[in-house]
Amino acid sequence: MLVGAVLIALLGLGVTVAPVPFVVLQPGPTVDTLGEHDGVPVIEIAGEGIEADGAAGAGTGELRLTTVSVRPDISVVDAVRAWFDDEEAVVPEELVYPPGESRQEVEERNAEQFTLSQSAAEAAAMRHLGYPLRVAVAEVVPDGPADGVLAPGDIIASVDGTEIAEPADLTELITAQPVGTTVEVEYLRDGESGTAKLTTAPDPEDASVSRIGVMITAEVDHPYELSIELDRIGGPSAGLMFALGIIDKIDPEDLTGGRIIAGTGSITADGSVGAIGGIPQKLVAARAAGATAFLVPAPNCSEAVANAPDGLTLIEVETLEEALAGLAALRAGETPDTCG
Repeated sequence: MLVGAVLIALLGLGVTVAPVPFVVLQPGPTVDTLGEHDGVPVIEIAGEGIEADGAAGAGTGELRLTTVSVRPDISVVDAVRAWFDDEEAVVPEELVYPPGESRQEVEERNAEQFTLSQSAAEAAAMRHLGYPLRVAVAEVVPDGPADGVLAPGDIIASVDGTEIAEPADLTELITAQPVGTTVEVEYLRDGESGTAKLTTAPDPEDASVSRIGVMITAEVDHPYELSIELDRIGGPSAGLMFALGIIDKIDPEDLTGGRIIAGTGSITADGSVGAIGGIPQKLVAARAAGATAFLVPAPNCSEAVANAPDGLTLIEVETLEEALAGLAALRAGETPDTCG
């Protein structure tokens, strides 16, 4: 009986400490996009009208991006504890680390999305400030129609005489053509214009869809030197706060009105704000950082309302312009459009 009891105790101990296929989501660090991180300015801008500190104005507020920390390799005890913790969430591991992908691959993809979010934020911010958006070739697909004709860095000006103002314009024009159609592409390379006739090829994933074999990105022609220095953060959800930080540093008006504003949301070059994950944990982190208002992507509003900490105004946003309008309302002492 004694041996049996010992075996049962050891088995029970093994069960409680053995890893389970779940991860814990916790409030992560917040970062002021107007300030410094590890002693280095998060957003640094040089150009006419920009002071030595990399800003046009002298605002006293903060624009904080929010993050979620992921704790993998948890035990049953860890999962139970987190389950009853209002600030944490237990989710299936496959939601964070999809089957067939290693953790390193997931982290690399998140890092790539983070870098892309910075480029999109710059494009959206500069577009708001009045600088024209351009569609550039980021990569040429080997053996595709554009291989050997177009090159990374080329600016796509028009297709068959129709101006290309943003990435969606190029995609719509090309996919509207039957496969095998020849189109004339006007482009700029090192400031000089050129034209190329390309015959559309089938998309590898859908043979009925036309492609010209280029990966494209949005760029903005502006007079500033801009860099974003922030690592150990992944995913696209900092895009909105980066865009606001860029605008605040260039525009003499202080967007925050001296407040601590937090938020989240992916962003595209045209200023559209997209949904993200981890809203409950990000709200907790924002309130702990002293934020009094939080910019919430519209699709996340229901979840935000259900998990809202006391003293945090939830501003609903679908676009960069709506985020700016919400901040303007706060500065004017008015009530912004809120979730719920």
